[in-house]
Amino acid sequence: MNSSSPQIGFDRFIQLDWAAAALNIRAGTAGLDDLNALLAEAGLSVEAKKKTRTVLNRLWLEPRASLVEFADRGVSLYKVQTDIPIAALCWGVAIATYPFFGKVAELVGRLSALQGDCASAEVHRRMSEIYGEREGTRRMTNMVIQSQASWGAVERVEKGKRVIRLAPTTIDNDELTAWLIEAAVRYTGKPVSVPTLQSLPVLFPFTLTRPLAYVISNSPDLDLRSEGPSSQFAALRTTI
Repeated sequence: MNSSSPQIGFDRFIQLDWAAAALNIRAGTAGLDDLNALLAEAGLSVEAKKKTRTVLNRLWLEPRASLVEFADRGVSLYKVQTDIPIAALCWGVAIATYPFFGKVAELVGRLSALQGDCASAEVHRRMSEIYGEREGTRRMTNMVIQSQASWGAVERVEKGKRVIRLAPTTIDNDELTAWLIEAAVRYTGKPVSVPTLQSLPVLFPFTLTRPLAYVISNSPDLDLRSEGPSSQFAALRTTI
């Protein structure tokens, strides 16, 4: 494998109920037995279960040290406000944790922006440009698209040859809005222009209805930075 190629990481199909079970385990409302039962019902092989658990561990059960606090804030939102969409929480933690997942989301969001759908082949081509024409890039891109379909973001049609974006979920909760913005900033690795957030490709499954500059300025985890009178950016708040 070309050592200069970015790592994939998100290399399994993850059903929404599996990710939700992992979230519930971290929230203290379910146990590992519940997740194991779901994986057993799916008929996964021992090796497939192990690899699936690895992805779920990184999402919710054992996040990277740099993302523990971020993931835990998502869990806290879920525990306090039970009407928060689980798919939104899983999406946010996925794009923050796995750049590969985020890049697929970004490409699907951008390519489907005008007509509401796109060709899977175009997503595969662009992912191969980034991650290399190596074994696994195409298969793992399919895994991510299939997962995003399970999470209610897209539908795969024509035997998977086309991807249709589904109606976006309205996000009208200030805390969840700020958390999703933070996830996007973590994915991009740099401040994001506030006017672009409403149509940011990586967040295409969601419609952010709240006044974003206000939400960002009131978030303890985000900074609202101004560069000129009409140019504002959302950035991670740094602690000294």
